[in-house]
Amino acid sequence: MSNEPCVYIVDDDEQVRDALTLLMESVGLNSASFASAQDYLDQFDATKSGCLILDVRMPGLSGLDLQARLTAEKICPPIIIITGHGDVPMAVRAVTAGAVDFIEKPFNNQSMLDNVHRAIEQDAKQRGESSRLQDIEQRYNDLTPREKEVLQCVIEGKRNKIIAAEMSISQSTVEAHRSKVMEKMTANTLSDLMRMSLLLKLID
Repeated sequence: MSNEPCVYIVDDDEQVRDALTLLMESVGLNSASFASAQDYLDQFDATKSGCLILDVRMPGLSGLDLQARLTAEKICPPIIIITGHGDVPMAVRAVTAGAVDFIEKPFNNQSMLDNVHRAIEQDAKQRGESSRLQDIEQRYNDLTPREKEVLQCVIEGKRNKIIAAEMSISQSTVEAHRSKVMEKMTANTLSDLMRMSLLLKLID
């Protein structure tokens, strides 16, 4: 199965769907189109990369409804809103909620393509960040309860002597735990460890 990004087109207007499909094909982009938000949701797979071109006003689930459903996912595809003139306030709401941009119908092809490329780049970036966070979470989960306790003390700025006294262990044991934490977290410096702790929300 191809890992190439796909442009998902959701619009109840068949002519709009066909026009967008042809536009994506003209620049070599994969696309898939759906006549309703529910049709798209029925096949939604958060592991598939790409972006979503979404009409605001549709029968059944509206574009805003679909956006709300997707933002609940850990990885929501970047969304480009397409809208009629009367729907501009709704489109602005969608952008405020995180959509990449909104484009009024009839849309300019180049403007649409520029937004699609920007959305695909955004998707790749957020997937990379999500993958890195998952790696860090896995490393943290591999720490023993005592190593997690030592890590928490370290990021609070406590010295080995204080940690040893609080845990009723020797300083050499604290140093051994600290060394193991650095090794398991693959942190080369204390700064690396602090950055990972921030991502894990261990630091307020």
